[in-house]
Amino acid sequence: MAGNSQRRGARRAAGTKKGAAVGSGGQRRRGLEGRGPTPPAEVRKGHPAQRRAAAAAKAAAARKPARTRGEAPELLVGRNPVVEALRAQIPTTALYVARGIEPDERVAEAVRRAADRGVPVLEVGRPELDRMTGGVLHQGIGLQVPPYSYAHLDDLLARAVESPDPALLVALDGVTDPRNLGAVVRSASAFGAHGVVMPERRSTPMTATAWRTSAGAAARLPIARVTNLVRALKAAQQAGLVVVGLDADGDVPLDDLEAAVDPLLLVVGSEGRGLSRLVGETCDLRVSIPMTADAESLNAGIAAAVALADIARRRRVIRGSGPRAPAAAT
Repeated sequence: MAGNSQRRGARRAAGTKKGAAVGSGGQRRRGLEGRGPTPPAEVRKGHPAQRRAAAAAKAAAARKPARTRGEAPELLVGRNPVVEALRAQIPTTALYVARGIEPDERVAEAVRRAADRGVPVLEVGRPELDRMTGGVLHQGIGLQVPPYSYAHLDDLLARAVESPDPALLVALDGVTDPRNLGAVVRSASAFGAHGVVMPERRSTPMTATAWRTSAGAAARLPIARVTNLVRALKAAQQAGLVVVGLDADGDVPLDDLEAAVDPLLLVVGSEGRGLSRLVGETCDLRVSIPMTADAESLNAGIAAAVALADIARRRRVIRGSGPRAPAAAT
């Protein structure tokens, strides 16, 4: 029997055996303690749900939006903003929910809407969500939004020129507030514009906030981002569009804009300084919105809506159609 044999080398030298001579060394006690609660299926390694979530995230990361290389996905946080974004059908790649939060109807709706769209719902620890958001108050929930996929200016011009209706584009000159950007996109879609043009520098990109403000219009209306807005305006002029700039000191009142029924590109200036000098000099016309003497100037979103509504009205009159039924306010 091993250990009792008289053969040389069969005996174990004293002091060479590791650990206690008897007992389990605490292994049984530690085994009885368990490993805590079972983690969600989406984060359990090897589980089909985890593989599906990882594959979906990898596929989303592999889809590179046009002309947005270098931009990272945005994480939209907060229960109300996340629900509103999902209601507006904003493209998203993942919904993160902090483990152990107290759910309410907003969290439940967010999870339900994400699941209905096939968006991975990933449960993460609160410290991990804190790290992902950089310490911003997130209320235990975050929505990952991929970079916006911009159209090319040439495609936008071709779409506008080939349309059976007179071409109508909107250009933004230095608009830095994403809510104004979203409002302009929403108005442009509502009043028949064929697209929006904005510069890459000194302007806000199409962020999750702009997406949400557009109420889903950004999913229907192409937006082009150009390196030089003046060159883009000149390209529109060469394509046969009249470039009209909104300017508080414009020579032509909006009421007298006869070019409204022609192929047209409307330029909206920034919230503070309006049109830049070079952009203003490139415009064929500068148009002002008539207001009472003591009224303050309108912000970019409202000014664009007023001008686009008047342009649409003039075009309906030319076509001989009556006004459409008013849209329900949202």
